[in-house]
Order: sequence, then structure tokens, then C-alpha cells
Amino acid sequence: MKPENEQIVKSFLAHADDLGDDIVEDVEEMLGVVPFIFPILRDRPEAFALSTLADYRISRPDSLDMKTAELVAVAAAASAGADSCLKVHIGAALKEGASRDEILDTLLIAAMIGKTRILASALRRFREVCGDGREAGE
Repeated sequence: MKPENEQIVKSFLAHADDLGDDIVEDVEEMLGVVPFIFPILRDRPEAFALSTLADYRISRPDSLDMKTAELVAVAAAASAGADSCLKVHIGAALKEGASRDEILDTLLIAAMIGKTRILASALRRFREVCGDGREAGE
């Protein structure tokens, strides 16, 4: 890294504890809870500040309103099987004005994509082993 950039990073990281405090407060306001991983990750203030600041900025892009961003997080958490995150983001989506129906439809769409992913992979293997079911010459 260039020395001038190294100095910028060093200066930024000198404020890692303060940044961490602010991030925890902002995330608690945004989600209604502090994720259980935060207190553990705070043992590494520099990594915590860099990682969670990036996550915070990614979770609130300028191109999406907060409700839509939370519905995307609901779909992603459902798809990843992240049950605790799913619960948190369902609550945050409600807080941002999502209706019960919007959340349910988001979950159903995520489940449909998950089902399709499983079928596409499984049926490719099925076809490789069992063939496509057509008789020769058809």
C-alpha cells in the first residue's frame, strides 16, 4: 500500500473504538436489537469497525428505500437459512413499514427460488444418470 494511503488507514483505525460505538448504536436503532455477534467481534476493534461499517453501508444503499432493503435482507436470510437474522430482519422490515403480506410474499419468492435451485441441480444429475426419458429415434 502506498505510504499516504497507509497513513489514511492508520488515522481511520485510530478511531475504531468510537466508530464501533456509533455503529452499534445505529444498528440497534435500525434493527431494534444488537446482533449477538457484535460484542464478540468488538474484541477486535479495527476489524469490527471496517467490517461492520462496510456491512452497514451495503445494507442501506442509496438506490433502495429502507423497507425494500429490509425485504431483500429477509429474502437473503431465508435463503441462507440464517434463522436469527431472519427474525431480526422481519422485525426491521415491519419497523420500516412492510406489511405482513409483503414479508410473506418475500419469503415465498425466496422459497420458490430455493426450490428451483434444488430442482435444477438434482434434475441435471437425474438426467445424466437416467437419461431424458425419450426413446431413441424420437
